[in-house]
Amino acid sequence: MTNFELYNPTNYVFGKGQIAKLPDLVAKDSKILLAYGGGSIFKNGVYDQVKTALAGYEIVEFGGIEPNPRYETLMKAVEIIREQNIGFILAVGGGSVIDGVKFISAAVKFKGEPKDILHKRLLIKELSEVIPFGTVLTLPATGSEMNSGAVITIDESQEKLAFGGSALFPKFSVCDPTVIESLPKRQIQNGIVDAYTHVLEQYLTYPHDALLQDRIAEGILQTLVEIGPSVVENPSDYKLASNFMWSATMALNGLIQKGVPSDWATHMIGHELTALYEIDHARTLAIIGPSLYRVMFETKKDKLAQYGERVFGITGTSVEDKAEKAIEKTVEFLHAMGMQTKLSENTDQFDGTADFIVKRFEERGWKALGEKQNITPEKVREIVEMSY
Repeated sequence: MTNFELYNPTNYVFGKGQIAKLPDLVAKDSKILLAYGGGSIFKNGVYDQVKTALAGYEIVEFGGIEPNPRYETLMKAVEIIREQNIGFILAVGGGSVIDGVKFISAAVKFKGEPKDILHKRLLIKELSEVIPFGTVLTLPATGSEMNSGAVITIDESQEKLAFGGSALFPKFSVCDPTVIESLPKRQIQNGIVDAYTHVLEQYLTYPHDALLQDRIAEGILQTLVEIGPSVVENPSDYKLASNFMWSATMALNGLIQKGVPSDWATHMIGHELTALYEIDHARTLAIIGPSLYRVMFETKKDKLAQYGERVFGITGTSVEDKAEKAIEKTVEFLHAMGMQTKLSENTDQFDGTADFIVKRFEERGWKALGEKQNITPEKVREIVEMSY
């Protein structure tokens, strides 16, 4: 196990009716920017619950944060905070709204060009240089409610870029599983697959001696396989909803990543598909992941075999046999979750995609990706073309 530091200051407030605790979590004299997305919180009652809980607070509302939050939109919120001297932000929404609020938090006091936060992948570490924020989670998926990372899209250049830093943990996150009852099936499917792939990015690398991290990761994967199709059909089942929400948080709150190698190439390639074609984030992961495992089979086969044995109960005559079956079972699960695992099933404008992505990575100076830094531009090309 490699050396690591584990820091997670987020107060995670979980369960039914917990939105009512907001007055205990936000300082009484706070002037709040209430940030949300396209309006689903008005339909499912979350907005009313939040406003009732925060009666008496001075609140400025900012809506319209997109499913892939746009830099251009977020900068409008930055200006509002500066002009009105707002001291706290409350993100009410899913991972996109929370990610957007993380950027807003970092950009308000940033000295320089705010795009540099994204282009230079800056680590924001000083608490005095950010606006504090909390979250009310409405869509389990990204784990953004309990981590310090975010992904933002720049419309002008069609880029989807990640950033983060220890100053960007939410002060608190209110997570009530009952909010998923009104979500469309597609969003729940996306949330399951997003969380599942988050675990795979930190798990499907190569064998190591961090035994507990592996077992925790496998437990999350097994839970998502067990409940995934059922929670899509029965989101009002509290047992299913609560385990879904907690699994999504645990998938990316930092715990299973400590002391182990991690990959993230599926995400880096997938982000480009979203930026180019507006394909849902989770669905880009379903497109790229299986092809990546096949192209990088030789360096991942041992862990793929372990994954197949422990998560799916696969048996086989060799490591290679079990590893191949594990990829097949993964694709079966993705299909069961409503994913279409080929790019051509998601867009008819895919010609030249591999060349475009490789060129973009080379322009950014990304010479190699993956846990062994062996996913070269040519490997990226092969992965994307296999995904067509």
